[in-house]
Amino acid sequence: MGKIHHFEVIVVGVGAMGSSTCFELARRGVKVLGIEQFDIPHTLGSYHGFSRMIRLAYHEHPDYVPLLKRAYEKWDEIEKVSGNKLLYVTGGVYMGWRDGELVSGALRASQLHHLEHDLIGRDELSSRYPQFELPDDHVALLEPRAGFLLSERATETYARQAQANGAEIHTREIVESWSTSNAGVTVKTNRAEYHGDQIIFCGGAWSEKLTRDLGVKLVVTRQVLGWVVPPEPALFEMGKLPVWAIEHPAGGLWYGFPMMAESHGFKIALHAKGEETDADRVNRNPTSADEETFRSCLSQFIPRAGGPVNQMRICLYTNSPDSHFMIDRHPHQPRVLVACGFSGHGFKFASVVGEILADMATKGKTDLPCEFISLARFHTAKGDVSL
Repeated sequence: MGKIHHFEVIVVGVGAMGSSTCFELARRGVKVLGIEQFDIPHTLGSYHGFSRMIRLAYHEHPDYVPLLKRAYEKWDEIEKVSGNKLLYVTGGVYMGWRDGELVSGALRASQLHHLEHDLIGRDELSSRYPQFELPDDHVALLEPRAGFLLSERATETYARQAQANGAEIHTREIVESWSTSNAGVTVKTNRAEYHGDQIIFCGGAWSEKLTRDLGVKLVVTRQVLGWVVPPEPALFEMGKLPVWAIEHPAGGLWYGFPMMAESHGFKIALHAKGEETDADRVNRNPTSADEETFRSCLSQFIPRAGGPVNQMRICLYTNSPDSHFMIDRHPHQPRVLVACGFSGHGFKFASVVGEILADMATKGKTDLPCEFISLARFHTAKGDVSL
């Protein structure tokens, strides 16, 4: 008879959310196994591309702000534990129409949660940040605590710290099937069979293939990241520029980051649902049409950054029906927890998502205010219960 591999919790997917969850469980003394089908880090999912924005003036919905405050605390904690610098506070500027979704939403969150902010006109913005050229009908909201995270480094840091606290993490291992019973859970991979008390799925773009029967449709989309080389790079370096976003007239927003020596240029992208795809069959070869998704922003609003493309990369969004997160116990499997549907704005929350999932796995609940992103909103007569 072969060796029986038993764990208290099995985490499937050791990306941003899964690595943080493994860390939070392991530091509590839980016997945890993390299973990742690729390397850690890798460039086939949703967190690669060097950086991800973090901000408090959350235009998507003010209910996220308490979780963001906790996320900042948890990012500070993992930096201290690991000795790795992961979060850079640069300030943030969000530009668009005064009554548009981006500026009005950021202002609403700032006012409701008493966040430090400054709403200014285009002329004042031009004097502070001449890199941007806005039309007369645009305004800007400035937020001093915004910044960015080194996304690949953060994911790797969480995984390594999880291992340092006793977690077992397997890479290049593929989950082929799983099942639950009154006795526990079973996960079969291309290498072995594992038994446990609970499973947590943090599968990113593979979530719908892994989890089954959530009763909610997830849509995976192909997203483009670009890096250009400005003719005057000094204008766009750290210390000269905050993280930024500009509302797109057709919905969504363009966003970008100040340059660091390691960042391969001035990073820019369009945050809007891209072409629907399959995580296992996505076209990862950038095209001229991909370049146009961000080139038009440069020509309209940041012409002094309009240099040649240094590189483009393809990442994936896993979109929920309402573009809000889905973190909950599986509706039909009480031993299964899921964290998915982060819809392209989840990475900044990875530090607190790990804590939420560890709470739910070890205590059956969390005191963190995340009811509004539970699956319950999709299974009530009124639909969305909070957002």
